[in-house]
Amino acid sequence: MRQLDECIAMMDEGIARVRNALPEMPATEVALARLLLLVGGGMQEELERKLKPVKLNDSEFLTMMVLFSQPDGSSTPSELCIYTSQGATNMTRIANALVKRGLIVRGPSKEDRRRVSIRITPAGRRLVQQMLPPMFPRLRAQFAGFSAAEARNLGRLLRKLAHNLDQLDLDQPDPDA
Repeated sequence: MRQLDECIAMMDEGIARVRNALPEMPATEVALARLLLLVGGGMQEELERKLKPVKLNDSEFLTMMVLFSQPDGSSTPSELCIYTSQGATNMTRIANALVKRGLIVRGPSKEDRRRVSIRITPAGRRLVQQMLPPMFPRLRAQFAGFSAAEARNLGRLLRKLAHNLDQLDLDQPDPDA
């Protein structure tokens, strides 16, 4: 991947040229959206580098993290679809791959035997516990130079943007969808 600073400089130049052709373009919002995509892509690449040695992809990792973070280590397929932003078909594929590796198990729910429950195994829990600590230094480095207040403010602003995206879907359904 190109260096993000170089991509951002090119982006700024391109937005300025488009703004000259289309003065009504919301340049600030376009730049912010593009910055989020560029930074998110860079963070995604960093995560994928860390997952490659343990032969997990980001969807499998996120599924493992959701299960690891649950008090009882379990969830339902529909909850996992919501938490990981995956469709049912892809979640089935993810679960099958993790079951095959012995990292999760699938079975009837303790509360309602008609429902399927997915639970992290002890091997899955150990893998997460081994994987996470080596990720922390580079994660901290990504936010180097941010004060505690700036980090909190960024979190608050990103949550506000997430809320706006949710509202957009509720208030103004996409006519092309």
